Amino acid sequence: MKPYLASSEHIDWHDAAVSGQAASLAQGATSELEVARRCFDFVRDEIRHSWDYRLNPVTCAASEVLRHGTGYCYAKSHLLAALLRANGIPAGLCYQRLTIANDAPPFCLHGLNAVYLKEYGWYRIDARGNKPGVDAAFCPPREQLAFPILRKEEMDLPEIWAEPLPVVVRALTTHATVADVMANLPDVELLPQ
Repeated sequence: MKPYLASSEHIDWHDAAVSGQAASLAQGATSELEVARRCFDFVRDEIRHSWDYRLNPVTCAASEVLRHGTGYCYAKSHLLAALLRANGIPAGLCYQRLTIANDAPPFCLHGLNAVYLKEYGWYRIDARGNKPGVDAAFCPPREQLAFPILRKEEMDLPEIWAEPLPVVVRALTTHATVADVMANLPDVELLPQ
């Protein structure tokens, strides 16, 4: 589990503000499950999704997301992983490949998390932020993600990554505005099945 507890460039839980926020969320909690739920609720409800709110700047590292209070789903997943890891709860990054609009190509990645809960094992959570038509929740062992897989070319990617995919980092660090990111959302090619 060591990689899923590590502080790194993008999941920088050693940052004083991130570790302080993690400690604040854990204060008074009586179980690992309660801490994980509080971290999830904070990122889902208190950090605004960059595109939903059209908020700049583009953020990537957990500390940036916390400082600016905004991030795309990928960046929000970096913050959630950092808060969980700071509290000693293993957390990784997961991705879905989804259509962008109109239920047809093009496709893009959607970022979410997996948390290791002693009672349940790996459990996927999606803190992108709720809105009409999106109702993600923390309700283990049942998953309640933001987006279901509906089309043939869409997919739940099975991996749990300790670090963000390079294509995601590139999208968040090479584009100046949230509109630029939206026009260049990251994607991966699926292997033939």
